[in-house]
Amino acid sequence: MTDLVTFGETMALFAARRTGPLRFARDFDLGLGGAESNVAIGVARLGHDATWIGRVGADEFGDLIRATLAGEGVHAHAIPDPDAPTGLMIKGRRTADLIDVRYYRKDSAGSRLSPADLDPGLIRSARVLHVSAITPALSASAREAVRHAMSVARSAGVTVSLDVNYRRALWTPEEAGAWLRDVVGDVDVLFATEAEGRLLADVEGAHELAEALAGLGPRHVLLKFGAEGAMELSGGVVRRAEPYRVTEVDSVGAGDAFAAGWLADWLAGAEPERRLATASAAGAFAVTSQGDWESLPRRADLDLLRRPTDGVNR
Repeated sequence: MTDLVTFGETMALFAARRTGPLRFARDFDLGLGGAESNVAIGVARLGHDATWIGRVGADEFGDLIRATLAGEGVHAHAIPDPDAPTGLMIKGRRTADLIDVRYYRKDSAGSRLSPADLDPGLIRSARVLHVSAITPALSASAREAVRHAMSVARSAGVTVSLDVNYRRALWTPEEAGAWLRDVVGDVDVLFATEAEGRLLADVEGAHELAEALAGLGPRHVLLKFGAEGAMELSGGVVRRAEPYRVTEVDSVGAGDAFAAGWLADWLAGAEPERRLATASAAGAFAVTSQGDWESLPRRADLDLLRRPTDGVNR
């Protein structure tokens, strides 16, 4: 049994150390990144069992993904694919305020994910199935895997969580919107930015947008406003979270951290105000250093953002 099951593509991540065009970069940090594995790490750090499933190349990068997730306490079902490589993500900082992310994932191992890679018994035993709209954009077989997993979860009464996580490099707004409208009725928890929410409902105003999204099926609608905070609509009640003021270093992965914080507190049975505050704190932590997941908090870290300090913790 596991608290959370998620699946998707995790890639090797090369992050340039120098600001400016990538062609002038000489030094890179090597790590990994993937929306679903970021969530799994975040949930595990906050005290819950998390399982990630995905295909990786039978290469050094696949070994890196497997070892890193295991080291973070995530149950990693990293399926080695001898016929396709692990995908690559290259992250540069074009200016001090603009991060440039490029993906090399066409025909990658991760894109070859299919329903056969998923264990229905594992999904049925979970409390939450978390998916993102990145995975169905990778390939027809990956799209089938998402629908299959959601169907298995729904039939077993497992809560289904979906982060829109729109990637314009993978599909058009029209394609993404059509797929999202087709599956949203089977979703219990929906995470989106305002722009992503409007792929599903062309409504102005955050409150009105949340209500429109809830009307499509989800019991919990979470809208993220970046540095302006977030809101949740659950049971007809709107709650807002004020942002934490931190120095932003790298914003990539903040949405995954937010989802991980919310899901971890939902799994813990926390009150709505608490889970929204934890989600916001996790998102704030995520932007404070380089990397997609490295700054994700543990329980003991959460109060650091609420505690008055002179900048030194001692």
